[in-house]
Amino acid sequence: MLKGLPTVSVSDIPKLNDPIVLVHGLCGCDRISLMGRTIKDYFPGIRQQLEAAGNRVLVPRLSRMRGVSTRAAELKRFIEKRVPTGAVHLIGHSMGGLDGRYMISQLGMAERVKSLTTIGTPHRGTAFADWGVQRFGRLVAPFFQLLGLSYQAFLDLTTAACRRFNQVVVNVPGVRYYAVAGLCEREWMGPEWRLPHEIVSRAEGPNDGVVSVASASWGDHTEVWEGDHLNLVNWPNRIAQKRGMWESLAPDYGCILQRIAACE
Repeated sequence: MLKGLPTVSVSDIPKLNDPIVLVHGLCGCDRISLMGRTIKDYFPGIRQQLEAAGNRVLVPRLSRMRGVSTRAAELKRFIEKRVPTGAVHLIGHSMGGLDGRYMISQLGMAERVKSLTTIGTPHRGTAFADWGVQRFGRLVAPFFQLLGLSYQAFLDLTTAACRRFNQVVVNVPGVRYYAVAGLCEREWMGPEWRLPHEIVSRAEGPNDGVVSVASASWGDHTEVWEGDHLNLVNWPNRIAQKRGMWESLAPDYGCILQRIAACE
């Protein structure tokens, strides 16, 4: 069973005073729809779980591969449009956590954000981004440029870029920062994660297949959940499903809200 926290029932999930904004990561979107029907949510089951407890939950659609500064500006515009006044709580997966940090620190949104919880966010970068940029950067860059596509996101996730980022984008007093890191053991690891997991493991230690526990740890408190990088936002683990051992992680987001509510 892939679990990081005790399961919380809907009746135990607090209703926060302010809206929750779920921020997707690199190459993500809010949802994939066809003919008006949702085929796949980026945060499957999580939005529904939190809304069932009475919370207002918003999910913006940010640029998939543009850099942190661009995505952070998009996030700010989304919040200002959908929540014109008052505060919000941010929960950002992967690169979405960096977007939230940048928006709070650099775009004048500190008074609008009460808390930021990052999920599998590479605060210190990831060795897999280093590996990819070093080996394929020169080959891929002309292709992206030809198509008019941005690849800045991949550069922003390198360890060197995140070191520079952290020198400028510092935590703001008054905003609570929490984090969840992922730990994917080999018995649950699908073939799609083996190469990046090994690269990150050699350079940084235990990881979720892309981001190390050390890099994902941030702020006032960090939880470590079992699962790969996408399991953390409730994408099912295929191996665990096959063994009949997968359980939804959506209820665990109730624990995140309990921690936030305690500081409201």
